[in-house]
Amino acid sequence: MKRTPITLADGRELIYFDENDDAVRETVDRRELPPPPAASQLRYDPLTDEWVAVAAHRQTRTFLPPANECPLDPSTDEFLTEIPGDYDVAVFENRFPSFSARTVDSPGDTITDLVPIKPGFGRCEVVCFTSDHNTAFTALPPSRVRLVVDAWADRTAVLSATPGIEQVFCFENRGVEIGVTLHHPHGQIYAYPFLPPKTVAMQAASRRHHEKTGRNLYADVLAAEITAGDRIVASNEFWTAYVPAAARWPFEVHLAPNRRVADIPELSSDERDAFATIYLEILKRFDGLFDGPMPYISAWHQAPVNEGRELGYLHLQLFSIRRAPGKLKYLAGSESAMGVFINDVTPEQAATALREVAL
Repeated sequence: MKRTPITLADGRELIYFDENDDAVRETVDRRELPPPPAASQLRYDPLTDEWVAVAAHRQTRTFLPPANECPLDPSTDEFLTEIPGDYDVAVFENRFPSFSARTVDSPGDTITDLVPIKPGFGRCEVVCFTSDHNTAFTALPPSRVRLVVDAWADRTAVLSATPGIEQVFCFENRGVEIGVTLHHPHGQIYAYPFLPPKTVAMQAASRRHHEKTGRNLYADVLAAEITAGDRIVASNEFWTAYVPAAARWPFEVHLAPNRRVADIPELSSDERDAFATIYLEILKRFDGLFDGPMPYISAWHQAPVNEGRELGYLHLQLFSIRRAPGKLKYLAGSESAMGVFINDVTPEQAATALREVAL
C-alpha cells in the first residue's frame, strides 16, 4: 500500500491509498473554497446522560446531485470535485463535519443549569472506496477491499492517537432508504470526543460479565453462536458471520474475527485478506435476498481508545431496514421513542434465508 497525503484548497487533508507503490498523486486542487466551518456544538441531555451534536451548517451539504456533478468522482476540466485526480481509495476531511478540530469558544458554558455545552471537537472523514461512480462495495475485488481495510486501520490508528478522541467509528450507509445523500460508493469515519450511548451500554454489560465470570462477553457470545450453529451464515479460518439471537433488525449479521482483537489496526495480514472474501460473500447474500441492491448500514464496533478498552472485541454489524420486497422496517413509536425494538423476522429465519441465497 502507498499512502500519499495532500492538502485541499481550503486546508482540509486528503489521503490517497494506492494498491501499487508506483502511483503518482500530484494533481492540485484548483477550486476556490471558503474556509471550513467551525465545529458543531455539543449539548448535554441530563435526562439520558448523553451528548447531542448540533451542527446547523450541515443543512447546506450536497444532496443527491446528478451523476455528472458528484463531488466524490475524480475532478475533470468540466467539474472540479473533492478529489483532484484519479484514485484507488481516497480519504478526506468531510466538508460538512458533525465533529471537527476547528473549535470556537461557546458564548456560554450552559444552556440551563442542567444543560452544559462545549465545542464539538473531533473529526469526520469520507472514505471513497473506488473512483468508479457506477459500482458498489459488493462489486469490488478482494484486493480493493483489502486496501479499504488498510485505510480503515491507518485512520483508526492516527485518530486514536489524537488527544481528546475516545472512540473511532468506521461505517457505510448504502441506499436512499437509509438516507444517503451521495450515490458514489463511500463510507465515513467519525472520531468521537466521548463514548457513544451504544458503546456505553455494551461496556456496562461487558464489565458486569467480566466481574462475574472473568471472561470477555463478546467472546462468550461468539462461542455460543458457533456451538449453536443455526444462526451461522458463513465462516472461514479467521472470521465467523452470524445473525445475533436477539437481532433488532429484519436482516442483521455480525462478522467477528475468531480471535479477540480490540480494533482494525490489530488485525493480522491474513485476517485482513480473509475478511475481504467473507465480507463480499455476506454483501452478495444481502443483495440476493430480494434480487436487488439491499439498503444497509455497515458499522465497525471498535474498542474505545481509553476507558474500558480491555473489554472490547472488534466486530462488524451489518443490517438492513428492508424486511420484505417493497417493505421497510420503520423505527416507529416503540423503537424511536422508547428504544424497544420489535423485529418482524426471527433471527433463525433470517439466517436460513441468507444461507439459501444462491451465489
